[in-house]
Order: sequence, then C-alpha cells, then structure tokens
Amino acid sequence: MESVTTEEVGVQSRNDVDLAERMRASREAILEEVGKQIVGQRDVLEQVLLSLYVGGNSLILGVPGLAKTMIIHIMAQVLDLNFSRIQFTPDLMPSDITGTEILQEEEGSRLRQMVFRPGPIFANIVLADEINRTPPKTQAALLEAMQEHRVTVQGVTYELEEPFYVFATQNPIELEGTYPLPEAQLDRFMFEIIIDHLPEDDELSVVTETTGVAKSTPNSVVSREELLQFQQLVRRVPVSDAVARYALSIVRATRPESNGSRDFIRNWVAYGASVRAAQYLVLGGKARALTRGRFAVDFEDVRALAHPVLRHRILANFQAQSEGITTDKVIDQLLEAVPVPKSGM
Repeated sequence: MESVTTEEVGVQSRNDVDLAERMRASREAILEEVGKQIVGQRDVLEQVLLSLYVGGNSLILGVPGLAKTMIIHIMAQVLDLNFSRIQFTPDLMPSDITGTEILQEEEGSRLRQMVFRPGPIFANIVLADEINRTPPKTQAALLEAMQEHRVTVQGVTYELEEPFYVFATQNPIELEGTYPLPEAQLDRFMFEIIIDHLPEDDELSVVTETTGVAKSTPNSVVSREELLQFQQLVRRVPVSDAVARYALSIVRATRPESNGSRDFIRNWVAYGASVRAAQYLVLGGKARALTRGRFAVDFEDVRALAHPVLRHRILANFQAQSEGITTDKVIDQLLEAVPVPKSGM
C-alpha cells in the first residue's frame, strides 16, 4: 500500500502524516504478530484493533473454546499493555472489581489506617468474562469505569491509567442464571464482535499447533504512548458532511417510530439505535481509513462497520424472533435500503 502524503490528506502538520504512516504500519505489524498465535479470525482481530485505535470498549459474543480470552490477552502483550481478567459470577461484588479499603498496620508501629487496595479494574485492558453472569449492581461498577475511566470507593475517586479498555464476553448459548445487560448499558460498547467457528482447515491447524511445542511469548510492536497518539490522531481525521449524514441516516433508519420508517423496520424492530451509534460509525470509519492509508472517511468505511456497531443496538421484536430474523439480517436490508450518496465526498 502506498504511503500517505501531505498533498493527499490536506493536513497542516507533517507530524500527523508521519504518525498516520506509523499507524498504518502498526496495523500490519500487530496483525502479523497476533497471527503467529491465533489462527484465522482476521475480521475479529480487525474489529478489536479498531476498537483499540478509537479508544472504545467492545462486547465479544461467542461459544466457549473460540479463543476469546486468548485474543485479548495476546493483543495486550503485543501492545505492551497491562492485562486483567475478571471472571464474572453471581456472587461477585462491586468491590471485587474496583478494590476496597483494608485496615493495615504501619510497619514499625502500632498505628493502623485504612489503605486502598486496587481491584483488577486497574489495568489497561480488562477482560470481563461472561459479564451477564453477575447481578446488575456489579455490572454497573464496571460500566461506570468504562464511561468515566475512574472509580469511586468510600467517597474517594481514583483515576484509571490510560489507555483503558474493557472487552466483555458473553456466551450466547447459556441463558439460565444470567442477567442480560439492559439496552442503555449495551449502548456503551462500541462494537459487538461475533466470534464463530473456524473453517475446517483452520480448525485442523489449531488442533495441530496447540498440541505441539508451546509457542514463544508474542513480541511488543507498539508502545502505549504510541497507541495514545494514534487515538488522538483518529479524532483529527476530517469527515465530510456527506459521510456524516450517511452514517446518521443509517442510524435514524433503525427507529420504527421515525417518520417515513421502512416497513421491515416497523415489522421487525422494537427499538432502534441512539446517536451514539452514528458517533461510533464515524470514529470507527476514521480509524479504518487511517489503517488503510487514507486521511478521510469514505462511505465504504461506514458500511463496513455497520454490523458490529448496530447489532447490539437494534432490539428485535417478537415478530422478528418468531420469523427467525436476526439483527444482522435487519442491517443487511438497511444497507440496501438507505442510498449511498453519489457525490459530496
């Protein structure tokens, strides 16, 4: 792929162009390094990486045994980020996530004082494993940290180290004893990433490679400082009015109560997406453009991210469920129904 140039991107700072080139190169380096440990799952890795470049949190949906934990752990190693895994269970308490104050005696004296002991939320990448297995009160402790990047314990606020991400997993086949996330909380996740079974040849590679000699630890190819710079660069990427309006048009078309809503939306959708979906379509589109050597968002960037951005924000009604209509099928029809502007880029 050709390098971006000042003329192509029309930016003022040469430093931004150099940073964009480093970000594009980092994508290839990261995917290559992660690919040494993970077989296949290219689309999943791309979506995880875009979430990291934007600074968003993502929900990962997949049955057990599909390397959900391994993907996030290896990604943390490649990016030189602190990793923490929290196994969500029905008896998990908010303090088990955020940390708690303990009574501690000072060394060399009998003085005792309350000392804060940080919980596993104090990491750069937190994997919330099976988040829907814990009660809403405990879920809320994690979701507050996601939104504010800080936690409050006994009236004292503690800032979380940047960058900070949460990747939450859910098992779609075990619903007994779970506490599904409300729509308002689901909306805080940038993507819902679906991990499916690999093709037969890839599964054979997994079997042979994981039953042989253990692989070496992945190399770090991007520093946390660079990652924070990439996040800021993403925010500086221009987006045309036409692309922003197209993203918003897709989101508004998901709402059955809107004037002029399409028949299939009224028939199959109970609630549509909020404006946050349009924000993530644009932000994700900016990151996707940069990683492909472009400094402007295209309509195709928006279309490519419609499924992971919208699938957890569209609530299918009973009729859709009875007809076997998934939100992905709704989004497929939506992308066909909402016209792509012919010009205005």
